[in-house]
Amino acid sequence: MTTMEVQVPCTTISLFPRINLIKNTRSSPMLRFCHSTRFSSFSTLSSTLPRRLSMASFAAQSTSAQAVPTGDVNSDTNVFQLIQTHQEAAVRLPPVEEIKTVLDRSGRGMLATFSEKYGGYPSGSMVDFACDADGTPILAVSSLAVHTKDLLANPKCSLLVARDPEDRTDLVITLHGDAISVTEKDQAAVRAAYLAKHPNAFWVDFGDFQFMRIEPKVVRYVSGVATALLGSGEFSKGEYQDAKVDPIAQFSKPVASHMNKDHAEDTRLIVQHSTSIPVDSAYMLDLDSLGFNVKAGYQGNTFKLRIPFPRRAEDRKDVKTLIVEMLQTAKSQAN
Repeated sequence: MTTMEVQVPCTTISLFPRINLIKNTRSSPMLRFCHSTRFSSFSTLSSTLPRRLSMASFAAQSTSAQAVPTGDVNSDTNVFQLIQTHQEAAVRLPPVEEIKTVLDRSGRGMLATFSEKYGGYPSGSMVDFACDADGTPILAVSSLAVHTKDLLANPKCSLLVARDPEDRTDLVITLHGDAISVTEKDQAAVRAAYLAKHPNAFWVDFGDFQFMRIEPKVVRYVSGVATALLGSGEFSKGEYQDAKVDPIAQFSKPVASHMNKDHAEDTRLIVQHSTSIPVDSAYMLDLDSLGFNVKAGYQGNTFKLRIPFPRRAEDRKDVKTLIVEMLQTAKSQAN
C-alpha cells in the first residue's frame, strides 16, 4: 500500500501510520507526534471518529458527558487516550443531519462549473449562497459573471463548503447538482430566503442579476484530509432533502458569542470536567441540540473537542439550563 502524506506546519504526517498509532498507544505515540508539530491536527481527527455511526448505534449512545480517569495528565500518551476515549463516546447528530445543518448555517462556498470559454475545463469561483427550506442552495448571479455564462450553457455544477476553512481536518461538503433558474412565481420566496442570509445584498435587485437554485443530485462529505481514518460518505437527493436541519444550531452564534465573551472560564471548567484534561482555555465554536464544539488549549497546543449535553436540548432556553447544570456539576466535582 502506498503511504499517503499530508503537509502540516513543521512536519510531514503519514496518514496510514497514524491509524496504527491509534491502535497502539503503549509506545507513547503522542510523544513521537507532538515533539515537532501542533497537537491540533491529530486530536481533531480523533474528535470526530464516530461520524459514520448508524442510526441504531447513535440512538443507543448515552447523552451524558462521562468523565474518564485522568491518571498522569502530564503524559502525552495519557492525554491522547483521554481525548480518544471521550470523543468516541461523545454523541453527535447523524451525519446527514449534520451535513444539512452545516450547509444551512453556511453562506459561502466554491462553485465549480464547466467553462464555456475554455472548452469545458472545470472553473471555480467563490460565491455567496443561502439554502431554502429543502436545503437547496440558492445563488444570486449576474449575467456578466463567467460562472453564470457557464451555468446557462451547462447546468451541471458543484458547490464545495468547508465548515472551517482554516482547519484542513474539519468537515468538507460537496453538493453536486444542476443549476436551474428560479421561476417568476418563486422569486419573492427565494429573494426573502437569500436576503435573510445576506441582508446587505442590495445588488440582487439590479437588472443583470437573477436567482438560480442548485437542485441536488448527490451530497458528499469528507472529514478533511483524514479520509483514511474518519471515512467519507454520500447521500442521495432524497436522503438529503428528507433530513432535518437541527433546530438548535440557529442559536450557535449568539450563544457562543455570549459564552466566549462573558463565561470563558465557565466553558473551560465544563470542558475540563467532561474530558478530565486540565485545559488552559476553551473557545466555544458552535452547538446543536446534542452538544457543542470547542477549540481547547492545553500546554501550548490547540485542538477541537465535542462536548455532549446531558440530554437533548429542546429550545434556546433549555440550552442555558443545560449549560448551567453542566457548570454546577463541574464546580461540585472540582471542590
